Amino acid sequence: MSNSRSARTPSGPPQTSAAALPAVPLTLEGYSVLHQMFRFRWAAWRSLDATEKIDIVREASSQLAEMERNSAGGSALYSLLGHKGDLMLIHFRQNFDELNQAELQLARLRISDYLEPSTSYLSIIELGLYESTVKLYNELAESGLAPHTEPWNREIKATLARQTEAMRPRLFPEIPKHRYACFYPMDRRRGEDKNWYTVPIEERARQMHEHGMVGRRYAGEVKQIITGSIGFDDWEWGVDLFAEDPLVFKKLIYEMRFDEVSAVYALFGQFYVGLRCPATELGSWLNGELP
Repeated sequence: MSNSRSARTPSGPPQTSAAALPAVPLTLEGYSVLHQMFRFRWAAWRSLDATEKIDIVREASSQLAEMERNSAGGSALYSLLGHKGDLMLIHFRQNFDELNQAELQLARLRISDYLEPSTSYLSIIELGLYESTVKLYNELAESGLAPHTEPWNREIKATLARQTEAMRPRLFPEIPKHRYACFYPMDRRRGEDKNWYTVPIEERARQMHEHGMVGRRYAGEVKQIITGSIGFDDWEWGVDLFAEDPLVFKKLIYEMRFDEVSAVYALFGQFYVGLRCPATELGSWLNGELP
């Protein structure tokens, strides 16, 4: 005769299986970011007399210098290499309203008559929390909280608030002053054979950890800022790399192509590489001199 106690359901709150945990990793958000790429109308510029050019440069340099010094974000100008554009502006701001205000400030300048937009990219600085998300989800489930209930959401909100404060320097950084910048957008593959968004969160966390370890080996040579753009632009993330030697961009990205998350799931958009052009050097750039 069987022991009835051995067939009992264990006492305590119902447990949430790993398969029932939310699939979406938690993220922290910081500055709103806008990249603007322009072609310069050189023919129209050459038709101006010297005095008018001086006045236009003086106005533009003054405004750009003020935007560079913006205490809640900042802007930076780059001279692009190749056919995709002549200039790239990167803006960090507190919100989308301030980004739009930066666009309007530029549009009011006389130099805007000679700037032809070639493309742009809108995103927000993002820190993905894959590893800590899996840990937190499991802890909440083990304590008996069901996903998306009020107690669950309260714990998530409190955790995000603490981590946002701890990560504030990474979420709200200055634009690095390195000579070279490389920007590119990217997606995670959603194809016939491989689909990042159907992989269990624990496995995604493992792959992202390995991916991040590659980047850490280049920490002293390159500054990387990841921005999220799902719902904001055509790709899912933007990547900005800043360095004194552009060769590091090739080495870092090439090495990352061999880790699993990139080799299997990554799709890359166009790359933009430029040299930093301080506002005070705009006139030199317009005279055909590298800043």
